[in-house]
Amino acid sequence: MKDTILAIDGIECGYKGGFHICDLRLDVRRGDMVGIIGRNGSGKTTLMKAIAGDLAVTRGKIRLEGVDLTEMSLRDKARKIAVVSQFVEIADISVEDYVLMGRVPYRDRFQFADRSDDMAIARHYMKTTGIYHLRDSMMACLSGGEQQMASIASALSQEPTLLLLDEPTSHLDIAHQVRLMNLIKRLNTKLNLSVVMIIHDLNMASEYFNRLVLMNDGRIIVEGTAESVLTPDNIETAYGVRIVTGRNPLTDKIAVFPYSESIDIT
Repeated sequence: MKDTILAIDGIECGYKGGFHICDLRLDVRRGDMVGIIGRNGSGKTTLMKAIAGDLAVTRGKIRLEGVDLTEMSLRDKARKIAVVSQFVEIADISVEDYVLMGRVPYRDRFQFADRSDDMAIARHYMKTTGIYHLRDSMMACLSGGEQQMASIASALSQEPTLLLLDEPTSHLDIAHQVRLMNLIKRLNTKLNLSVVMIIHDLNMASEYFNRLVLMNDGRIIVEGTAESVLTPDNIETAYGVRIVTGRNPLTDKIAVFPYSESIDIT
């Protein structure tokens, strides 16, 4: 059995006077690829912020490789957890310098110049993500898909054990979505990298993730394989809409199909 890398034990957290997630429990094993799904406002991003250590937990524990996140230094967390946000923060720097920021957690206290091994690691992941030829380009000059690849290259340069992604495909066309998801799946397989990703496309989630977590109102409704999660009843409970399911004829993965309803507008 694969060992648990992330253990979320009955956490509660949220925003003052606003949304909270309650008594949430989830284990992520080494090499897992976990997709977090649910309607807008269901708690997906709140959960992601808690895992990343950006949102304080008021009850329960989050442990990474057995260590309570609250007991880890910022440097240690940055060496273990890398985050790719939905929107890439564009700095007025080159792609290479942007990717090199992923090596900051490994710098000595008074180190200002990049070491040769930092450069080698950054360039390796620029090649892995297919943006090495853009290394001297300015980040602002890249397309949305290229910027997202640079963000992933920077995250991988942290050499994390857990990669968190917050809707990285939401503003990409289908070609860039497939390219990005294929890359993440290859990294997950080749590096045995644990991945937790928020995703809205249920069919994409079914194709790529070995586990899905369906959230609603700050709680996990169900988690498991796509087969067990993407049922008409579960989708209606979480999203308030009816769907039908079928199969991808090439991969035999479960597929979700909406259907139109007649609406009387008189």
